[in-house]
Amino acid sequence: MPRIHALPPQLISQIAAGEVVERPASVVKELVENSLDAGAAMIRIDVDQGGAKRIQVRDDGHGIGRDDLPLAVSRHATSKIAGLSDLEAVATLGFRGEALPSIASVSRLDLCSREAGADLAWRVRGDGSDAAADPEPASHPVGTTVTVLDLFYNVPARRKFLRTEKTELGHIEQLVRRMALARPGVAFRLEHNGRVVLELRPAAGGGDGDRAQLERLTALLGDAFVEHALFLDEAAVGLRLSGWVSRPAFARSQADRQFFFVNGRMVRDKLVTHALRQAYQDVLHHGRHPAYVLFLEVPPRQVDVNVHPAKHEVRFREGRQVHDFIFRALHRRLAEGASGGGGSGPLPASEPVRLPKAADEVREPAFAGPPVQRPFPLRSSDGRGAYAAALAFQEPAMPVPPLADGEAPPLGYAIGQLNGVYVLAQAADGLIVVDMHAAHERIGYERLKQAWASGDVRRQPLLVPVAVAVSAAEAELAEEQRGLLAELGLGVDRLAEDRLVVREIPTILQGADAERLLRDVLADIAAEGGSERVRAEINEVLSTMACHGSVRANRRLTLPEMNALLRDMERTERVDQCNHGRPTWIKLSQQELDRLFLRGR
Repeated sequence: MPRIHALPPQLISQIAAGEVVERPASVVKELVENSLDAGAAMIRIDVDQGGAKRIQVRDDGHGIGRDDLPLAVSRHATSKIAGLSDLEAVATLGFRGEALPSIASVSRLDLCSREAGADLAWRVRGDGSDAAADPEPASHPVGTTVTVLDLFYNVPARRKFLRTEKTELGHIEQLVRRMALARPGVAFRLEHNGRVVLELRPAAGGGDGDRAQLERLTALLGDAFVEHALFLDEAAVGLRLSGWVSRPAFARSQADRQFFFVNGRMVRDKLVTHALRQAYQDVLHHGRHPAYVLFLEVPPRQVDVNVHPAKHEVRFREGRQVHDFIFRALHRRLAEGASGGGGSGPLPASEPVRLPKAADEVREPAFAGPPVQRPFPLRSSDGRGAYAAALAFQEPAMPVPPLADGEAPPLGYAIGQLNGVYVLAQAADGLIVVDMHAAHERIGYERLKQAWASGDVRRQPLLVPVAVAVSAAEAELAEEQRGLLAELGLGVDRLAEDRLVVREIPTILQGADAERLLRDVLADIAAEGGSERVRAEINEVLSTMACHGSVRANRRLTLPEMNALLRDMERTERVDQCNHGRPTWIKLSQQELDRLFLRGR
């Protein structure tokens, strides 16, 4: 073996660059973070050839003084931390002092900056060597411009790993969009080969409040996302979670609209992902992904951002507390559905949840008297046959009461049934269309869950206990967590060093694969410290029971039954979608109806 020797400074910097600079987008990230830390209100990014040829980031921040410029491109030099206490409570995006020297070691770098109040700007240059740079006077407005030329020109092996110009530009654009979501008060402009790719003006007022975030959200993700998003703002135990989560019906086939920020820093975290997935598990169609833009505020000392060279990941000091807070906040907001926005429950109601009863048991004073069936008259000859037979409305003995704002129930009053599938209701500001089977299915499901949750998990001994071969570590885990397994309804004993036996399972899961269930639960406990596996299995069974117990298509409901269904929907959590993630109701506003019929034109 060769003798141990010290590495040359340039090689050290190039090795460090391998951790920080993966591709052109990595350079843009580090430079834009520095601009944001400098208090910039405007950031302009110009790139050529996907960033491989040139990357330039210009800002109007507070700038860098002459004496500090050489240190800015020196390793382990920073203005953002001074001691261990600062490192334990990092409040800036960058702090390591490695970005600029690492970038300079694999490119030709030009750094020009001017402080506010200074007579002139100063510039330093780097060419990939470890030679000290001397500042030169220059002309530049207050702020900083960093130009990176010929990325990886002196590391050919790294340059070969760059993708096509279009792919590298796509990574840069996605990065800028993410950073712009977190800072709506900052203007961003991205140009590629002289063409404007993205231009975002600062939000009204230049602040970073909820209104500004909503304006930036619309500009980046479109009106459709905003229209289908639910606003969330929850605070507890020193944590605050705010932002927007999509309604389950707006779920996507890809996880490409998921943005999570911790203290303004875009992160990817398994704990956060698990909490989000768990909150959506009861309302999302299989294979679909929710869309969200969420901002978590955590006391700086409660989160460690120094666990990844590129700062993509964080570590929470109280991980379980953060996980449970995120889950509860999202679970509650999704339960509120379209009616939420600061409230603490489903659509307003004063009576307990109940399933629709027989017509003679339902008290609906405004609809007293037996309903009368009559076909909807169609005068046109083209309307005879199938259409005339399919449209049948229930006519109340008394007219629908006049609807005024603040007086009508949120889902209005039923006026009829269409094709034995949909309930039509008149609301104060339009028409409500309800899928009666889907709505009744959700009501029944929530009722069954409440009934199940009100008592202990009932266990049933297996006629033939199931032996399960496991690793020694899994057997130890099962023995340590025997109490937790019992709470989940699983009676498990250890037979040998690498063998367990399942003797009891929850009664409602009779016939389930006990071995698979145990293995999955142990995997969850090992990874997360707990398991929702049994509850998920139970919910699957309850969902099936609710589906079989709900009203079927083509069943004719009376008006009192329809109104009972509407009132129960208003009292039920998560009623906006059925157990399979489909919407249960939609609204056509008066304005939308007028537009369809060209009224007012």
